[in-house]
Amino acid sequence: MTRLPILMYHRVGTPPVGSKLADLWVSPDELQAQLGYLKAGGWSPMLFSELRKVLASGHPFPPKPILVTFDDGYANNYETGFPILKRLGVKAGIFLVHETMGRHNAWHDPAGEPWVPMMSLSQAREMQDSGLVDFGSHTMRHPRLTRVSLEEARWEIEESRRRLEKDLGREISAFAYPYGAGAKDEKLRALVRGAGYAFDFGTRPGATRLPWAFESGAFRRLLVPGGAPLWRFKLSLALEPWRP
Repeated sequence: MTRLPILMYHRVGTPPVGSKLADLWVSPDELQAQLGYLKAGGWSPMLFSELRKVLASGHPFPPKPILVTFDDGYANNYETGFPILKRLGVKAGIFLVHETMGRHNAWHDPAGEPWVPMMSLSQAREMQDSGLVDFGSHTMRHPRLTRVSLEEARWEIEESRRRLEKDLGREISAFAYPYGAGAKDEKLRALVRGAGYAFDFGTRPGATRLPWAFESGAFRRLLVPGGAPLWRFKLSLALEPWRP
């Protein structure tokens, strides 16, 4: 296999009334079916830490490697998604917005997108201790990094890594750009690399060619929308990785 598909989820459950981002919610049944399909199909979900070891060592990837990622760190990832991960034995990575942990999605205007609870530090530690989940940074406050100064962006990138490593006691090697903004900006990518991250993730659809190096560009991902039939998920895995 010459490319690595990476799935991008956000929320697990039922969208609240008034949500304009309902397509970012997958139901528990949808997540169960999609991850079950991966297991039955012989895919090998990897942790960020495992990806780092393979890239650093040059050792071969496991058969049919794939990453299952969740952006933002909502409490429903723990309450609803984590039991499914445990039931199926599927590994995943979650990108946390550090300053919102145990609070709510403060970057959204509640007039247009209702606030929902975010994962707490104790929940994150429990998930990490399971061996099925590890974490990356999604900044401190979830800004569009292309719309803030480079100094503010530097703080968002560096401080989130520092605090997550302190809180979780593990290396934080993965970074995802909020909204995908900055994934093609060389100055911002240089800040990410300079902060000590081993790799970065954007939102450009498709899969990333292997072997990968930082100079190759941010990892691409496949958004998994809520409400889509399972056949669409299967087709996406079959076709999207080979998008130019």
